[in-house]
Amino acid sequence: MKTIKRRSFLANVAITSALATVTLPSEAKPKDKKFVHHVYFWLKNPSNEADRTKLIEGLTTLSKVPTIRFHHIGVPASTNRSVIDRSYSVSWMLFFDNLEQEEVYQTHPIHLKFIADYSHLWEKVTVYDSEQV
Repeated sequence: MKTIKRRSFLANVAITSALATVTLPSEAKPKDKKFVHHVYFWLKNPSNEADRTKLIEGLTTLSKVPTIRFHHIGVPASTNRSVIDRSYSVSWMLFFDNLEQEEVYQTHPIHLKFIADYSHLWEKVTVYDSEQV
């Protein structure tokens, strides 16, 4: 049997203990998982550029909610394949640190004001939420 010196043994125990406390990204706790909130709007008057511009203006204001880490406002791209849905008018994609931050966004006064001020513009909204794996 090989003899291990006390100093080497203690060093190995310290390294093993340190590694045991490291959390790898794939082991993220649920509250640490990034959260994406992607909203698609169908305008009541899809050919009305003023309505689309007004909605985009409202989304720009909505982007001031402090829990939003990144946002993207978009319109259908010119791509055309059988799997692409281009029927929506405007998309709104948000990135949050976690689900709890998205829930703050949902009840934030800026978000509630956005709904009150701009909901008359759309006839349909579809939301796709996803959490990081």
